[in-house]
Amino acid sequence: MALRPVLFEGHPANRSAAERRTASLIARRSVKKEWQAAWLVNAIRCIDLTTLSGDDTADRVRRLCAKARRPLAPHIVKGLGIEELELTTGAVCVYPTMVSHAVKALSGSGIPVASVATGFPAGLMPLKLRLAEIRYAVEEGADEIDIVITREHVLNADWSALHDEVRAMREACGHAHLKAILATGDLQTLRNVYAASMVAMQAGADFIKTSTGKEGVNATLPVSLIMVRALRDYFDETGHRIGFKPAGGMKSAKDALNWQFLMMEEMGREWLEPDLFRLGASSMLADIERQLEHFVTGRYASSSRHAVG
Repeated sequence: MALRPVLFEGHPANRSAAERRTASLIARRSVKKEWQAAWLVNAIRCIDLTTLSGDDTADRVRRLCAKARRPLAPHIVKGLGIEELELTTGAVCVYPTMVSHAVKALSGSGIPVASVATGFPAGLMPLKLRLAEIRYAVEEGADEIDIVITREHVLNADWSALHDEVRAMREACGHAHLKAILATGDLQTLRNVYAASMVAMQAGADFIKTSTGKEGVNATLPVSLIMVRALRDYFDETGHRIGFKPAGGMKSAKDALNWQFLMMEEMGREWLEPDLFRLGASSMLADIERQLEHFVTGRYASSSRHAVG
């Protein structure tokens, strides 16, 4: 849609209120035993299992894909009684040069391959090169593209430039979904976070995402709340559903629960499905598997007993 600043300019964002809301959310919400197990299984369905390291190799990507296909050890799956679910992670996320390896390793699984692009993580490359990187990743077989925005546009309140940039990236993605990383730790204020969220959605983003995982401050619940409220306002205005992906710094099963509680309370059950909610993480899966093994066996296993990506 065309840029409509009236939907976000001057919109209030109270940091203290956001912090109180999220603190009360996790204090009031508690799930135990089989209910906790069910929430954790759902979290696995929504994880973008990720490797974004300078020493990534084809073998590492293949191992990650094997974990995405079978995220839980067979005895845990059997103990939970979820064999018929054919549980997998929501996607596998890699660098553009690793996409072809992931596509081959996931062939026939139905698991999407996501690729970061546009000069990840800083995004400080000429737009022409960033668009070329998107097209390259799509040609290699990526189903989803995680782009990074130019933070300068937000800090200067140059909303037209931001809208034009994301719209061009949306066009370059073609059939692939676009997930817009806002790098919220760099945006300074919650008002900027809200405005950047609205502009990215107006420009055609299928998801908005908190962080690259490389900033000093990554996903936090108060910032996520502001982004989710923007999602809700956008849906109320347009009737169009946009997905949400927190990423960076989330490592525990408790984190997986807390962000799902946020989505449930703010957006409802529909936003707890992989087409509208993702968790950008890798180490989180290991802790989820450990907690589920405790539920099944009554014992915590050493992390070395669980296969890793």
